[in-house]
Amino acid sequence: MAEIEIADMTFEQAMAALEQVVNQLERGEVALDQSIRLSERGALLKERCAELLKEAEERVEKITLGEGGVPKGTQPVEGL
Repeated sequence: MAEIEIADMTFEQAMAALEQVVNQLERGEVALDQSIRLSERGALLKERCAELLKEAEERVEKITLGEGGVPKGTQPVEGL
């Protein structure tokens, strides 16, 4: 099965791949050059997760309440 490009990964795919990288590095059973490649891949995966989280944050809205607690609309959530 072909490996998915990081830029095409969903958040869940990127997190799973990042967990695999971390596990491999923590075991310490890889050669130095492979550790460097894994670290570089891990950094890219972390960036992808952060990008996807930011996109999700920008889409999240909170409900604003009017008189009597009746919803009157939405507004973007700030400062998450």
